[in-house]
Amino acid sequence: MPKSPNRGGSRMEDCIIKIIDLEDKLKEDIERLINLKQEIMEVIRAVPNIEYQTLLEKRYLCFNTWEQISVDMNYSIQHIHRMHSSALKEIVVPS
Repeated sequence: MPKSPNRGGSRMEDCIIKIIDLEDKLKEDIERLINLKQEIMEVIRAVPNIEYQTLLEKRYLCFNTWEQISVDMNYSIQHIHRMHSSALKEIVVPS
C-alpha cells in the first residue's frame, strides 16, 4: 500500500516543534543561571574584605581549585581554608 504523503511532513513538523521547545527551555535555563550569577556577585561584593572577595570569586565564579587559589593568592592551602571560613561568616544573605 502507498504511504501517506503527509506522514513524513508530520514527523518533520514534530521534530521542529521539539527543537523549538528545547531552545526555549535552554534560553530560560541560561537566563536563570545568569540571574543566579548576578546574585552571587552581589553577595560577594557585599563582603567588606577585598581578599575575601577575591577568594570567593575565584572559588564560586571561576571554579578554581583550592590549590590554584592558594598559588594565585600566594598563601598556603590551610590559610586559604581559614580565610574562606572567615569570608563565609561575613556573608549577609539578602532577604
